[in-house]
Amino acid sequence: MTTPPLRLRALAASDEAQFAAAHRAVEPDGFTFGLGYEPGMPWLPYVESLERQREGRDLPEGFVPATFLVADVGGVIVGRASVRHELNHFLAREGGHVGYAVLPEHRRRGYATEMLRQSLVVARDVGIERALVTCDDDNVGSIAVIERCGGVRDVALPLVPVAGAQPKRHYWIDT
Repeated sequence: MTTPPLRLRALAASDEAQFAAAHRAVEPDGFTFGLGYEPGMPWLPYVESLERQREGRDLPEGFVPATFLVADVGGVIVGRASVRHELNHFLAREGGHVGYAVLPEHRRRGYATEMLRQSLVVARDVGIERALVTCDDDNVGSIAVIERCGGVRDVALPLVPVAGAQPKRHYWIDT
């Protein structure tokens, strides 16, 4: 049996239960699945807020325009990606242009690599020629994904942690 292809897509009204479950699934890792999402919040206004962020409208302070997508395999949400259309000071040090996460039960299947590849297409479509992608210095899986997608490490940027966070590696990928 072949696995259906992964596709990045916008959230739909029908995704609420799966999305809430995904959000809970990564909490033990100290990771936020749904950016700006709080369990129990009204769903459709949340989805609409992501569209406003993509358009760069009504952005909270410190936020930049960004495209938030879920990774869907055969109707199942297996992860999520966020493509920031520009960098601010924080993103230049910590988050980069592209952030992604694969849910624990779907890891080690190549999804992260495909999510990053598709995210780079989105980045190119919003005008990013070179995307910054960061990861924790000790995240061997993410390092392999980034390098597999053509990431070139920027050793000029120091591995200085911000406020006790893990030091970050910085990679540039031509889109």
